[in-house]
Order: sequence, then structure tokens, then C-alpha cells
Amino acid sequence: MTDQTHDIVDTAIAAGSFTTLVAAVQAAGLVDTLKGAGPFTVFAPSDDAFAKLPAGTVEDLVKPENKAKLAAILTLHVVPGKVMAADVAGAKASPASVNGEALHVDGTDGVTVNGAKVVTADIACTNGVIHVIDTVLLPKG
Repeated sequence: MTDQTHDIVDTAIAAGSFTTLVAAVQAAGLVDTLKGAGPFTVFAPSDDAFAKLPAGTVEDLVKPENKAKLAAILTLHVVPGKVMAADVAGAKASPASVNGEALHVDGTDGVTVNGAKVVTADIACTNGVIHVIDTVLLPKG
């Protein structure tokens, strides 16, 4: 599935399976960033991934007083540059995420990011690429 006519945010909205992610991006004030020139690689947790978090977690994170914590979680899912699945196939890498924490990308058996499985790769956008993951990544801090 490629959508070279929409940016990352609009592609996520159109997909319909990232409503929690889109709401979180809006609550964290990151819409303009992810609509920017990029390019960005976004490891996008599906709604099912957010549903695996403990009950009440998402509702708590989108409160205004938790904006910085939410932004730290979301920016962990973003890597500067456009990294396609083929770029990491058969390899391991530790790119720095936008929040500064290194991610552990393993392309030796499918692709995983910090243990989260990439379930759909290479959704091309005008300003980068989305890879759908099955688990929400959480910062170590």
C-alpha cells in the first residue's frame, strides 16, 4: 500500500486503524512536526497495539498535564530519514529516535523494533514512510 499523495498524518488518518495514535499525536502537539518536510520513518502502533496497554493508560497520557510524557513516548516511534524495510533486511541497527533514545531494529527474522513486530512495512508517504507495529514502544526513562 503506497500513498505518495498524503503526508504521514493524513495517511494515518485515512488508514482508519490509527485513531488512538492520531489522537495522541494531536494531544502531544506533534501534528505540525509530522506534517513537516521530513523525511521521517514512523513506527506506528495500531489501535490494537494501544489496546494492549493497561486500562486507562491512553486516557491518562492524553491529559494536558502529561503532554511532555506523551511527546516523549511518541517521538520514540520516529526516526529521522526514510528507512524502508529492505534497508534493514538481514541486519541489526540502532538508529537514534527523535526523542534521543536509540532503537534496536532487528531485520534478521522479519523486522522488530525494541521487540515490537513490524506487521505492515513500507507505507510510503510524501514526507517519509510508516511501518505498522504491534506494540507501543515505551521510553526506558
